[in-house]
Amino acid sequence: MSDQTSEPSGEKPRIGLPPGTMTESHRLALKVGRERGQIVRRYLHALEATKPRRGRPVTPEGLKKSIEKIDANLATEKDPLRKLDLVQLKIKKQKELEEFESPIDLVALENEFIGVAKDYNDSKELSPEAWLELGVPREVLRRAGILS
Repeated sequence: MSDQTSEPSGEKPRIGLPPGTMTESHRLALKVGRERGQIVRRYLHALEATKPRRGRPVTPEGLKKSIEKIDANLATEKDPLRKLDLVQLKIKKQKELEEFESPIDLVALENEFIGVAKDYNDSKELSPEAWLELGVPREVLRRAGILS
């Protein structure tokens, strides 16, 4: 009889397939799922970005005037912390202005969404109410085959 006792090595037994054995069809399914998710994400983001906001509407002209005022204040400001705030505000306004100058093509995004929405919806077991809650129009859901 041996004095050696069997000590656990600390490694857990591997469960599932060995590494590198994912099938090509599984890889393809993952790729398709990622692409569908990206299309849905872009459409929902565009809906959110184009949703009307409360308060005074922001216009490109208003943003340009605001940037000019910030530039004037920067030229005379002595306090470095206030200057830092003004520079950051200017960067924010410039980004908003860029968004105005490159508008979102909601029609193209909507058409892409309609092409993948039914499969995405079914794979995630989503209800029409969830889409409606996020602002997807009923007509878009009908065209996608989610609503009858």
